[in-house]
Amino acid sequence: MAWSHAHVPDQSGRTALVTGASGGIGLETARGLAARGAHVVLACRDVGRGRAAAARIGGGTEVVRLDLASLDSVREAAERVRGRHGRLDLLVNNAGVMFPDYRRTQDGFEAHFGVNHLGHFALTGLLIDLMTAVPGSRVVTVASLAHRAGFGALDAEQARSATGRRSVTAYGRSKLANLLFARELQHRLAAAGAATASLAAHPGLSPTGLWHGDAPRLLRPVAAAGLRWLAQPADRAALPSLRAATDPRVPGGAHLGPSELFESRGEPAPARSSRASRDVAAQARLWELSEELTGVRYVFPSASMAAEPAVAVCPVTGARG
Repeated sequence: MAWSHAHVPDQSGRTALVTGASGGIGLETARGLAARGAHVVLACRDVGRGRAAAARIGGGTEVVRLDLASLDSVREAAERVRGRHGRLDLLVNNAGVMFPDYRRTQDGFEAHFGVNHLGHFALTGLLIDLMTAVPGSRVVTVASLAHRAGFGALDAEQARSATGRRSVTAYGRSKLANLLFARELQHRLAAAGAATASLAAHPGLSPTGLWHGDAPRLLRPVAAAGLRWLAQPADRAALPSLRAATDPRVPGGAHLGPSELFESRGEPAPARSSRASRDVAAQARLWELSEELTGVRYVFPSASMAAEPAVAVCPVTGARG
């Protein structure tokens, strides 16, 4: 069935956090949730741009500074959210970089992997206990068609590599990590009996700010042609994320994307993914690596516990069920 903004259910009384919400698909995701009554936390690296976006969105919004290239910033943002909210209904891990103008994050990780995966892994782990007892709560991780280019090892050496700034493979590897993470998170949430579900979505092709970076020279004409003929505007590209976040008929573990023209555009529907993204052993290995690199251990409180923030965030390893 066709699915549009009009199908987003009423979100009144719900609190959502969207990373990278100052522009592009993140802005449109936040706008779609706020339009249906959600209180939306815009988590943005540039607070000024975030406030301007909040003013355009209207409704119930607030801005929290979040720089996913810094684990210190991730922890500070999580503490601010925890100080303001006793529960979280939706977490949309949307922000990302593609061919950034730096090679490593503040913590020494390859930029794509550090920002697109490790920053979101840490943020989710630091907030997950605000969600696990909230009925209908969801974590949506935004992946990409480019995950198919993510061949190669997902290991500590690659995570700290000084290369990759202009590498399609490095970007693809980070997007593959997004899918592996979303699926492993769903496994662990289900094993814990949590009320929260983990899903993934990809936007297809959209001419957002990511494409204005320092793209490899050989990729530029291909990208320009692809965007001209296949891309859809950001408000349409946000629909897979919105559906994954709000459609109660879509189960945990699902992966949504556009349904037309090789999943580049169209209505949101179940999406295909590479064999590598469905590798259960790789999902577990990435989780263990991510815990090691970020120092964040997930706590999965029982679904019967009250949804309230813990007194302190303690690093307790989440056992695989």
